[in-house]
Amino acid sequence: MNFNLIISTFRHHEEEAYNEILDILSGAGDSGAQAEVTDIIGIILGLTRIDPFQVIQIFHKLMIDKPWEIRYILRLLPIETVGPTQLEHIIGDAKKLAIKIKKDETFRITVEKRHTSLSSWDVIKAVGGSIDNKVNLEKPDWIVLVEIVGRLTGISVLRPNQIFSSVIEKRKFLLHD
Repeated sequence: MNFNLIISTFRHHEEEAYNEILDILSGAGDSGAQAEVTDIIGIILGLTRIDPFQVIQIFHKLMIDKPWEIRYILRLLPIETVGPTQLEHIIGDAKKLAIKIKKDETFRITVEKRHTSLSSWDVIKAVGGSIDNKVNLEKPDWIVLVEIVGRLTGISVLRPNQIFSSVIEKRKFLLHD
């Protein structure tokens, strides 16, 4: 299945998270959204016609307005490109997406890999070598996100706040009260 969202959930709650993402996407206007529970514990792949970055904004707003509607989704990652899990494809896609990063901005590479023998360090070296900007591991302006899910790899170049984490959002909410 092609995908533009990666959803993570609690172990043994994949079906509930599957239903939750489809319900929320349908409520946001995409009744044709698709999802697939993978054979990787806690991981669901999603495909929506809504821009995946807009989906993140929808989730941020939902966490403020109706936090009880997000019970099973722990994290939501927007994915811009999907290709085969081959180093040359990963480098090419990351380099194309990295044009968003301005000359004076910093980046970090985050690799999350599941069901592959490809080394994270090999991916980081190869992708990092193709981007001329400075690296900042602590507070980067951008994250080059490489999500390896078996034979497919999803890549995004995004701002740190463009990843949805229900745990972080709930913490923010509790600290403001």
